[in-house]
Amino acid sequence: MSRFGDYWASQCGNPRGVIGIVITWVMNRANNVMYKGIVNELVFRDDLKILDIGFGNGYLEKLIFKKVKCVIKGIDISEDMVKKAIAVNKKYVESGNMSFELGDCCALRFEDESFDVVTTMNTIYFWEDTMKGLSEIYRVISKGGVFYNAVLTKESLDKVFYTKNGFKKFENEEYVEMGKRVGFTEISIKPLGHQYGLLITCKK
Repeated sequence: MSRFGDYWASQCGNPRGVIGIVITWVMNRANNVMYKGIVNELVFRDDLKILDIGFGNGYLEKLIFKKVKCVIKGIDISEDMVKKAIAVNKKYVESGNMSFELGDCCALRFEDESFDVVTTMNTIYFWEDTMKGLSEIYRVISKGGVFYNAVLTKESLDKVFYTKNGFKKFENEEYVEMGKRVGFTEISIKPLGHQYGLLITCKK
């Protein structure tokens, strides 16, 4: 694999600098059907508490706030994306309903059952410890809460040149099995964008 491919893959996992900003802008548009897939599944109410993992430039948060002014916290491993998301969503951050910070899903700082909903999109391929990340997500979701995991299908990932290194790819059955192993009781998979992506819904 070329050095360019390796670099592009690393930017997808940890966007940084000017290239990281460009990549997140491109992904917002390319993956819009996946963002909408998450938003369309949410049951909105004012007291909803959401954790978004790997928020990039905060595009999903903006879509959610157009529906309801709930409480949203975001974590991302990229310091540059934290700064960008805060700048893009400045008025929402200043309202106190939205916040962004550095964080790793494999070591969440939040207390047990802190959130009604956890969301993430195109991040699970990059987690250092997949099962640890899922276990942490399960821990911070309240009883009856939901984890929405939007991903590209393995077939879609295999078609892209830069996913040969640095990406963990999973079959549908593996997503279900991993979810069950950490304790989720109801797991469903919905295709997005004519089999381009998947929305994996895990209920606690």
